[in-house]
Amino acid sequence: MSNQRITIFDTTLRDGEQAPGFSMRTTEKLHMAKQLAALGVDVIEAGFPIASDADAESVRMIATTVRGPVIAGLARCHAKDIDRAGWALQPAERRRIHVFIATSDLHLERKLRISRQDCLDAAVAAVRRARQFTDDVQFSAEDATRSDPDFLWRTVEAVIQAGARTINLPDTVGYSTPDEIRDFFQAIIGRVPSSDQVTWSAHCHDDLGLAVANSLAAIEGGARQVECTINGIGERAGNASLEEFVMATRVRSDKLPFVNGIATRQIYASSQLLSSLTGEPVQANKAIVGRNAFAHEAGIHQDGMLKDRRTYEIMRPEEVGAPQATLVVGKHSGRHAVQRRCELIGITLERRELDAVYRAVIEHADREKIVTDADLVEIAGRLSTTSVKPPTYAMPDFNATPAEVGYGHGV
Repeated sequence: MSNQRITIFDTTLRDGEQAPGFSMRTTEKLHMAKQLAALGVDVIEAGFPIASDADAESVRMIATTVRGPVIAGLARCHAKDIDRAGWALQPAERRRIHVFIATSDLHLERKLRISRQDCLDAAVAAVRRARQFTDDVQFSAEDATRSDPDFLWRTVEAVIQAGARTINLPDTVGYSTPDEIRDFFQAIIGRVPSSDQVTWSAHCHDDLGLAVANSLAAIEGGARQVECTINGIGERAGNASLEEFVMATRVRSDKLPFVNGIATRQIYASSQLLSSLTGEPVQANKAIVGRNAFAHEAGIHQDGMLKDRRTYEIMRPEEVGAPQATLVVGKHSGRHAVQRRCELIGITLERRELDAVYRAVIEHADREKIVTDADLVEIAGRLSTTSVKPPTYAMPDFNATPAEVGYGHGV
């Protein structure tokens, strides 16, 4: 299992964009796609062409412009969907048509109102039609984790024989637990006679906050492609977060001996660009890319960080392209952290001055919660004999990138 390659399938522009508030214009999707290429994702799912003319045009523009990753378009197991996807993807250097149909009895009976045989027939016909446009066809069994295993593996074997090269088994509603996902992939792969002819893919949702954990479990169970999004955006509670999945395999390579092609120093820029394009801020305590991900306020933590960063950091912010770790001055801070922050903005304090400034900082933090550098300048100017000037900064443009700075479903 050592150092096996995982394909990173990014669906930020498709499943991610379906989330309320995260829609993007065509030019914005193209900008994001170029950044995803710079990030090093293997597959960009650029959209759902049949959903609208704008979505079809976005996919075609990305297919025309972006080189490097495979460009994928989603389609239901309907001839019109597949033909539209084929047209949109035609200019791509490397293209994939991603067809899907639900396989759980709940979806077949209550949503699609078709029989199992109808489902299997539609899946096989769709894969064959998609193969007329490209050799790279992916099949997804929507709600796979709640499907009857016998029917699921028979359907999967049939679509492999029809020409599918990637099989995606989504946890569409985020219902599974990691042990279930691992066993599920092992069981289905073990029962499909042609399992060694395809790449197995995991697509996990975060309804129980387990999308990344389930994706990691899926690769332990045999999946070799993981579908994810920047910042974990997506339907309802979102998808598996690309940055969390990737950094988990980097930081814990001892337990997760898998590799991928992501340029990790582009992670923060990708996150910031998406936030800028959608107008949706990243959660402050979001792992890897949140503003507090590398911030330390508690005095004990700050003391440890000043002595050896490894005491409270399992990765360095520069590994993901984030600003350097921050010692946040607040009511939990210690004297050393206040002194260090003052030094960073050009204020040198004598011992007695430091004691007075420290007490004033804690009082300010109790009242205002946040102590800014401007507050430190004001407090130090009031309580010390040092000539204090307001700090000046060369602020980085976190929206810049090296690249170029209502039709929902449940796959």
